[in-house]
Amino acid sequence: MGVVAYTTDQQESKDYIGEKASIYIHPSVGKRRAKRKTKGYYEGKKMIRQLCVIGSAITYFTFAPQINPYIEKMVGHATFFSTAMTMPYGAIQSLQDRFQGMYIENPIVETPLDSSSSVIPVPPDSSSGTDMTQPTPSSTAPPPIEEPLSPPRDTPPVIPKDYQGALVAKTITGVQGNQAFLENETVWIRNYTNLTLDEIDEVLDTPAAIHVSPNDQPQVLVYHTHTTESYEKYDTTIYDTRNSWRDTDNTNNMTMVGNVLVAELEKNGINVIHDFEQHDFPAYNGAYDRSRMTIEEYLEEYPSIQITIDVHRDGIVGADDSVTKPVVEINGKKAAQLMIIAPCDDGSVGVPEWEENLRFANDIVSTVQMNYPSLCRPVFFAYRHYNLDLTPGSLLFEVGSNGNTLEEAMYTAQLVAKPLAQVINGYI
Repeated sequence: MGVVAYTTDQQESKDYIGEKASIYIHPSVGKRRAKRKTKGYYEGKKMIRQLCVIGSAITYFTFAPQINPYIEKMVGHATFFSTAMTMPYGAIQSLQDRFQGMYIENPIVETPLDSSSSVIPVPPDSSSGTDMTQPTPSSTAPPPIEEPLSPPRDTPPVIPKDYQGALVAKTITGVQGNQAFLENETVWIRNYTNLTLDEIDEVLDTPAAIHVSPNDQPQVLVYHTHTTESYEKYDTTIYDTRNSWRDTDNTNNMTMVGNVLVAELEKNGINVIHDFEQHDFPAYNGAYDRSRMTIEEYLEEYPSIQITIDVHRDGIVGADDSVTKPVVEINGKKAAQLMIIAPCDDGSVGVPEWEENLRFANDIVSTVQMNYPSLCRPVFFAYRHYNLDLTPGSLLFEVGSNGNTLEEAMYTAQLVAKPLAQVINGYI
């Protein structure tokens, strides 16, 4: 086969037309092929391609607002191809590099940590979160149509009447004369065990024997078994019954409450580790098994940790579908009430040092109540495991309920941290 020399335009045309034409045209019609390869033919083809580009652009800018993003993607591909057809061979790679990744299928768009957009709550047993895939806009696209902004946090959205539930604010405390409650000075204990109140009193008469290392090494682990638990977005008297109060965005769930608690503890000289792995997502069942593994890993790496705090929020839904919001006003601001869960063991639970856990809970509530009366609900004392066997200083904090706002819960974490630090420092 002889060597054929081409001009730039001819070489370009051979690469994109000539070789493709030889696939479909039998060699016997070689004269037809030669005739087609005239200068006028290539100039005509080039003009057609340029008109296609112009037509595509006009169509795009005319109809994009109505059918965006589909036409955006199609025109983007067409423009890329048509432009490539008129470029020298060596510039194709440059064009691909320039637009690499601009037209990809279902790019993942990361939600910024400071996002204020509403996130659809995730059901407890959901295997997948909110769909966060959306097409990436072209750099040549016109400004997108502006979507209505989410209402500010102080302007609740309108809830259809069929989906309205009552949201009841209460300050929860013990009940005088009720045998289910033990009042130990400033501390109320809600007894769900078979122990008598005298027996519980006897346990609390003995000081806690928890020994905390100096703060040159980790002393406390704060974590979340149900990390995705979340709160009401607005301080109102009604709620949306479709809400599941779950959120995988760590700026809207228990992680934020833990962040405040940890920061304030550190300000008060406590060496804290905060783990915010989502143990309850994508599967809710088995969350305590997964958080146990997390705790054990930290305890193995940092044997100095003697206190572990599992930060949750409560869920209080009545038979009439009303939601109770445990709240108290402190220094002119609403704070979510704190309830601490302390374990008991009758030999079947697996928390052999439960007395130490209960004493620790009593010390915390007593100190908090002296500083902020009514901030704490009665201690929930029951035959519960909740991984509270791993250290004698293991407790579960319920910061408010699903009826509180995140702001109220974070305020409580801020208030509780200093009294908690005082108790911990007393164990050194």
